[in-house]
Amino acid sequence: MNRAELADFLRRARSRLRPSDVGLTAGARRRTPGLRREEVAQLAGMSVDYYTRLEQSRGPRPSRQMLTALARALRLTEDEHDHLFHLAGEEPSRREATGAHVRPGLLLVLDRLHDTPAMVVTDCGEVLAQNALSRALSGDVLARPPRGRNMIRHFFVDPAAQELFPPEDRPQRAREQVAGLRAVAASRPADPEPAALVAELRATSPEFARLWDEHEVAVRRASTKRFRHPAIGILELDCEVLVNSDHNQRLVIHTARPGTESYERLRLLRVVGLQNLAPTDP
Repeated sequence: MNRAELADFLRRARSRLRPSDVGLTAGARRRTPGLRREEVAQLAGMSVDYYTRLEQSRGPRPSRQMLTALARALRLTEDEHDHLFHLAGEEPSRREATGAHVRPGLLLVLDRLHDTPAMVVTDCGEVLAQNALSRALSGDVLARPPRGRNMIRHFFVDPAAQELFPPEDRPQRAREQVAGLRAVAASRPADPEPAALVAELRATSPEFARLWDEHEVAVRRASTKRFRHPAIGILELDCEVLVNSDHNQRLVIHTARPGTESYERLRLLRVVGLQNLAPTDP
């Protein structure tokens, strides 16, 4: 691990970004260009102290998950992503695998969606990035331990997932999750990732195992979902799924129809829900 080079690379990558580039408000006047350390730490889901030590050449060797989070927070290109891994003494992930690296262009689109919840997920349900309104609606997924960042695993294994949807909607949501995963597993028979997820959930979730045995299949497309927020109430949102050219990463966007009660509640969520997510000025 080259601590000095890693620290310099992180500082320079941070200095070239503006808050608006990553969906944050500028806040008070800034003495230096670029993001603040606490903003990078927030975007990467790590402590400010940990990130500060990395920039000061005295931090521990970051894990692969932490490096991936930093690359995403700093909007690194694929080449810069690989360079970051090399500086930390790690081999970058194979390109042909379903990568956790989100292309900067896709992140730029995500950051521009200020008034609607949106996230980037893999076809196997791994959440790679969220905008602020998505975190306000369904929680900060990237703040969870790595195994908790898969939407399908979270839905069937974590009891907290039952709070996100009205109880009467859960059976349909469950069928959609299983049918979508079956389509992915069938399209990638040589890939161990979807097969391992299916095996794990069949062993740990009777609900998943029952639905899997019914052999329903459906590619995830546009739909309408109802979300249950503890402060705002029920929001009925249209879900659009945009697939990238490699078909392994998807931009999922939730919108409310103008003039509806859900539209007003989503506007309220933008005001109320983002207050706890806004960075504080030092």
